[in-house]
Amino acid sequence: MTCWYEGPLAAFDTETTGVDVESDRIVSAAVVVQDAPGTRPRVTRWLVNPGVPVPAGATEVHGLTQEHLQRNGRWPAPVMYEMAEALAEQARVGRPLVVMNAPFDLTILDRELRRHRASSLDRWFEPSPLLVLDPRVLDKHLDRYRKGRRTLTDLCEHYGVSLEGAHDAGADALAAMDVVRAVGRRFAARLERLSPAELHTLQAVWHAAQARGLQAWFARSGTEEAVDPAWPLRPDLPAAAA
Repeated sequence: MTCWYEGPLAAFDTETTGVDVESDRIVSAAVVVQDAPGTRPRVTRWLVNPGVPVPAGATEVHGLTQEHLQRNGRWPAPVMYEMAEALAEQARVGRPLVVMNAPFDLTILDRELRRHRASSLDRWFEPSPLLVLDPRVLDKHLDRYRKGRRTLTDLCEHYGVSLEGAHDAGADALAAMDVVRAVGRRFAARLERLSPAELHTLQAVWHAAQARGLQAWFARSGTEEAVDPAWPLRPDLPAAAA
């Protein structure tokens, strides 16, 4: 029987106007589907005119200027619907979805759906649950004592994964998928008997523990930053983000 990390996977990634899921907006996104390692991936891309200014700092990261998005991006409402439908399709067919730092990308999509569709992301998964694989959570749990950062670039370097065109949503999604496959192979003895559904449940527990550890570290260092333990989606929308 083929292990989940050698079988069909999908991946989702966004590029945004900033790092605040409550107020920032999606400017591009991609869903990548691959039937098996080494096979040609199928990529669906979206380019969005967010309707708000695009900070220069964000443009420096992903290369998308406000002018380019105004000329070539689509209005958010139909695009957010299409993104949610694309993720729901993965859930319907039981294909695990790789999302690097899932609470960011899934939550910002949820907030965009609330903003533009008067809906929420979890409504799309009422018929079939989404099975998320988060390379950041998996790596931090399975190799918890390794020093250093764990950005997608760092994980690609550590696991020998090629990342060409970083901060392009399609490139990042494919790289995150390759990292998850590499994590699966490296820690096969601990992962191969777990189903994606079991891993989804475990990752919620692991992420909460990781959040508590990070919160304790912030407290010791005198930092007031709060760490949200929710995974893979932060459930509540503050009124200020409406």
